[in-house]
Amino acid sequence: MNILQVVPELNSGGVETGTIDLARQLIGHGHKAVIISNGGRLLNGTASYGIIHYCLPVHEKSLLTVLSMINKIKDIIAKEGIDIVHARSRTPALSAFFAARALNVPFVTTCHGYYSRHLLSRVMGWGKLVIVPSNVVASHMIRDFKVPLHRIRLIPRGVDLARFEFRCPSDKKNKKEFSIAVIGRITPIKGHVYLLRAMSKVARIIPDAKLYIIGTPPASRPKYRQDLESLVKRLSLCAHVEFTGDCDNVAQRLKDIDLLVVPSAGEETFGRVIIEAQASGVPVIASRIGGIVDIIKENNNGILVNPRDYSGLADAMLDVIKDKGLQRRLSDNARAYVERRFTLEGMYDATMKVYKEAKKSFKILVIKWSALGDIILSLTSLKAMREKFPDAKIAFFTTRQGIEIAGRYPYVDEFFVLKNSHFREGLPGLLEAASELRRFAPDLVCDLQNNKKSHLLSFLSCACRRLGYKSKKLDFLMNEAVDGARDILSPVRHQFRLLERLGIDSIPASDPFFVNDKEYAYADELIGESWIGKGQKIVGINFAASGRWQTKRWPVENIARLCDLLAADNIRVFITGVKDDSAQARRVAVLSKSRPFDMTGRTNIMQLVSFIKRCDVFISGDSAPMHIASLCGVPFIALFGPTDPARHFQAVAGTRGNSRFIHKKLKCSPCYKRRCRRMDCMKGITPEEVYGAVKNLLEN
Repeated sequence: MNILQVVPELNSGGVETGTIDLARQLIGHGHKAVIISNGGRLLNGTASYGIIHYCLPVHEKSLLTVLSMINKIKDIIAKEGIDIVHARSRTPALSAFFAARALNVPFVTTCHGYYSRHLLSRVMGWGKLVIVPSNVVASHMIRDFKVPLHRIRLIPRGVDLARFEFRCPSDKKNKKEFSIAVIGRITPIKGHVYLLRAMSKVARIIPDAKLYIIGTPPASRPKYRQDLESLVKRLSLCAHVEFTGDCDNVAQRLKDIDLLVVPSAGEETFGRVIIEAQASGVPVIASRIGGIVDIIKENNNGILVNPRDYSGLADAMLDVIKDKGLQRRLSDNARAYVERRFTLEGMYDATMKVYKEAKKSFKILVIKWSALGDIILSLTSLKAMREKFPDAKIAFFTTRQGIEIAGRYPYVDEFFVLKNSHFREGLPGLLEAASELRRFAPDLVCDLQNNKKSHLLSFLSCACRRLGYKSKKLDFLMNEAVDGARDILSPVRHQFRLLERLGIDSIPASDPFFVNDKEYAYADELIGESWIGKGQKIVGINFAASGRWQTKRWPVENIARLCDLLAADNIRVFITGVKDDSAQARRVAVLSKSRPFDMTGRTNIMQLVSFIKRCDVFISGDSAPMHIASLCGVPFIALFGPTDPARHFQAVAGTRGNSRFIHKKLKCSPCYKRRCRRMDCMKGITPEEVYGAVKNLLEN
């Protein structure tokens, strides 16, 4: 594999050292290792290992710089044939993310810090897989950045055991002073203040104890070291404390150290220096905080004290200094634990496993949330994608009713539900939906909805490939847009024109609805309530389409007349619909003499499916129950008004002979208007026409 790691600089610190260590391991195992950074001291000698380094100002937080880095990183990815882009810090991660996405290269992150909930920090959760060094960082990314657990991989940092010679302090002979060290950046979060206060007590009891403060303050706080030096003077510790500056060779320096103290006052994500000290046989005392507790087992391979408790810290330091047996036990246990858990080889193996998983995994997001009938028709597309990509993880962004139906099929691995707030709250709602989709981290979005909102969500999901139609509805956000949005095709064929871009060239046969015994029993119970006669035929009439489509409704008077015509032939009629249709159903009962059985509002979608399967003929407008009847193989009659049967009826009926449609061709049709004062197209369909079609289907 060709791996690109991106870090701000390579001067000092656990992140930078880990980057170099991993690059060396990659090369040692026959891979290519490329690093982008602003350079630094740790670069010395890296070329001799075969590490390729590009010096770019990826450490700068200027928006213009971040944007300008995208194309430069893209050029490097293309030139070096990069298979995985691995970002290890926030600022360079932003440029690297968009560069990797543009070239469809898997993007992986490692979260080394306990990040503030800043907008910039969110990029660290955008990796296809997110590596964390400790459990506390995993919890932080899940809780504060909503990264799903299934995308997080725990990989502790590793230490090169060959570089760290094991030697217990109790073995060191003829040594006058007892050397204590704190190693790391000099910042308030590292707790130097509390260590100095603890040292004032230790120095009074152990005059030969000396503290070495190894590290430098960050550029943002250059005067912090001066504050600590002032504290040293006030505590009369000048003879017991020495500031040494940065250390390029930690392994060499640890040979002279008898005790490492990590007095952190804030969250520590891991603590690389702890395992380096443990590998060298140096006992460790550290704060009971953050990722440190993943490394140190209390009084076994180290000692833990409460953060900011300098009195307790002083007592722990004195215990270790005075007790050589304790030193030996801590050293031996620590080295054995590091050899089991924190080797460089182990870190490499785990990271390569992540790289292979990221390269192999393929996630598809399908968007379809419109009318239930359209969602039902998308089941065929979902089936085709599952057959084409059997190992892919497929997610479906749809309505609650869509989930109720699609959840019965083995096509989809994960669902995202369309909430009312997503659209009612405008842009904030859309951003909330996009955030949910981005956590899935799709590689491909197949936008079957094809409108402005769906195209925007596709783009905001940050998928590498975004497949949809050129519809002049923000279609420039789709990087694989297909012509023919307005072509007269059945919905299924319209969808499959998109799927052809995925190498899907045939429409699979539809699977039957999966209805359970309880739902069948409920349908039989409803039919039993109607006092149906033995051998009596059952005809269902769906009362209306979606409440938004007033123009698809067949007049109540016509329904009442049809009920009477069918009843005269000893046919039992059932009226179906949602709860809002109950008032109109009661009008049918008043207008008709035959008293059809009212089922409006008494079934959920799958109970309706089970009832339709019991029908001899089903009658519906251009709505979801029509598609259900077709997929169930039930003879049906479709009543078309404002919509075009050439686009909607053939999709569900095909060449089957057990279905009919009735449509009045007027000058204004198909108009696709949802409201109309005249509604001549639906009023023109007479009860006698429908009755004749029912009789024809029953006779055949």
